[in-house]
This record gives sequence, structure tokens and C-alpha cells, in this order.
Amino acid sequence: MTFPGGAHNALAAIPVVSGEKYRTPQGFSAVRNGMKRRASPEPDRAGRKPRWLRAKLPSGARYLRLKGLMREHRLATVCEESHCPNIGECWNAGTATLMVMGGVCTRACRFCAVDTGNPSGWLDAEEPDNAAKTVRIMDLGYVVLTSVDRDDLPDGGASHFASCVRAIRRRSPKTAVEVLTPDFRGSEEAVRTVLASKPAVFAHNVETVRRLTPRVRDPRAGYDQSLEVLGAAARHGDGILTKSGIMLGLGERPDEISRTMRDLRLQDVSLLTLGQYLRPTRHHLPVERYVPPEEFADWREYGLAAGFTEVVAGPLVRSSYRAERALMGNNAGVELHTMNPAFSRCPV
Repeated sequence: MTFPGGAHNALAAIPVVSGEKYRTPQGFSAVRNGMKRRASPEPDRAGRKPRWLRAKLPSGARYLRLKGLMREHRLATVCEESHCPNIGECWNAGTATLMVMGGVCTRACRFCAVDTGNPSGWLDAEEPDNAAKTVRIMDLGYVVLTSVDRDDLPDGGASHFASCVRAIRRRSPKTAVEVLTPDFRGSEEAVRTVLASKPAVFAHNVETVRRLTPRVRDPRAGYDQSLEVLGAAARHGDGILTKSGIMLGLGERPDEISRTMRDLRLQDVSLLTLGQYLRPTRHHLPVERYVPPEEFADWREYGLAAGFTEVVAGPLVRSSYRAERALMGNNAGVELHTMNPAFSRCPV
């Protein structure tokens, strides 16, 4: 969990090697980082990381103050636990991401380093209030709530997600809440449950192109299932913006990227993020290619021409990167230089 006494902080104290099984404080088993150890991991085919993937060290008065508050109140955020390269920039802007429903996912996607297991229905009943307290303590203007997949829960955790949103809105009514949800096994009812809590943005990541989905994501996920979730959110959202994200560098072709972007627009998705896939451990999928900043710039221009309200694109962009700036029309402040204004790299 992300809060005092929760699983995530407790798990952080357990010295478990990546890929090994362990038992959680709640009594169920899980695999550290989601992927079991492989005797012969696939080698990266992209070579050494290029210079444009070097992140600035986090700094700034607000970042340092928030970091101190996190230690004082024994809190944690996804930003810290995932070692996000953008933590300093986001925290200084009053934005952070919290993960709810525990730190163990029921799925095992090959790009993700979250621990995998079966929580068998476990939930922290105090989490909605603790999430609201965290947002208040951090004095956030914008918060992203995300979660693991919880296939062990009848509604996939939708009602708990909604309770967290409502608790935050009650305690911090001026804070905008974005939800980055799992697919709830495609349940439209679950999507509507989350929407009823009135988040500002409903986000769900399609992650990759159709062809690569079986290789990249857990078998219980699906390209069409994700599109259906986003479509349901757009239909029933009553003005709530919808958002999705795609990782590049997994072996996708340009025509597949453009097709995915068009598929998302057909579901009335308004906001899109594009970022570089980075391999979390050697047991996860290898990086096939490091996409240069200029290509991200081209894809941003293509997406805007395709009808997205905003496309935030760049090598270090993540789903929640500077989420509060998504409607400012400036790529959330990421500076890129397009190589090809005619979009010849981005075929329609």
C-alpha cells in the first residue's frame, strides 16, 4: 500500500530478490517485480541508453519540503517507489501519483515491475481516508490515483477506487483527481461506478499496438477490451475527459502506431501520452529500439492532427507526467524539435 501500516511500506522492508516468491504481511504469496527469474533472459537489442534518456536529479524547494513530509508521516507515492525520473518536476508543480488497492497485482504484464500474486480479496478499509489525508498533507493541486489489477475482487476494485476519489474530493475540494484505472475485465458497470465519483479525467492505458499486445500484456488484458473500457468512459462520463498511453520501443511499426492512435480517437479519447519503454529488470521484455525525441515530436503533431485535444510525447514521458498541464497545449512543457513537419514518419 501507499500509506502507513499498509502492505507497500511493509513489503519495502522485506529483502526479496527480483523474480523470487515471498509471503506478504497479509499472508498471501507474491513474486517480486512480477516476472519469475529466467535462466537466459532476452538481451536488449537497442544498445546503450542514449543521452536523451538522462534525467535531471530532483531538486527544488517544494520537492524537498514534500520529501520531508513523506518521511515525517511515513507516506509513499508511486513517484518515489517507481523511481520516476520526473518526480522533482511534478512535485514542484503540486502533482503526484498515489497507488491504491495494494502493491500486488493479479496480472503479470511483461513490461511492468509491480509484484504479482493473488491478494484473495484483501483491501485496506482505511485507505480512502488515508489517501485523502496524504493529498491534504502534500497540498496537491492535482493528484493521479492509479492501482494494480484486482481480478480477485468482484468489481475489480471499482467501488474502492470510487471511495478513494470521493474521500479526496471531500477533504480537498479544490484538488483535481485523475484516475488511471485497470480494465476491470471490461465491465462497463465498473467503469460507471468509477465515473460516478466524478474524477476530472478517466485514464486507462492501451499500452501498445494490437499485434504486440499478447507479447507485452497479461493474457487477461486485451487490446479491444481496453478500447471498450475507454469507449464506455467517453459515453458515460458526462464531460469527464478520457486519456490513454502508449509505450514506444517494443518493436511496433509506424503504421501500427498511427492505427492505434486512430482506434483511440474512434473511442473519443481526448488525451494521449507517448513515452519510451524502459526495461525494469532483465527478466522483463527487452527494449527493441530507443526512439529519438524528434520522432516523438512528429507523433505529437500527428496525434493533434488526428483530433486529440493534447498529445504529451517524449522519451521520459509517463502516463501521469505533468498531468495538470495536459490542456495547456504545450506538450506539458517537454521541449522537442520535429524532424518532419509533413509527418512522413507518421503514415496515416
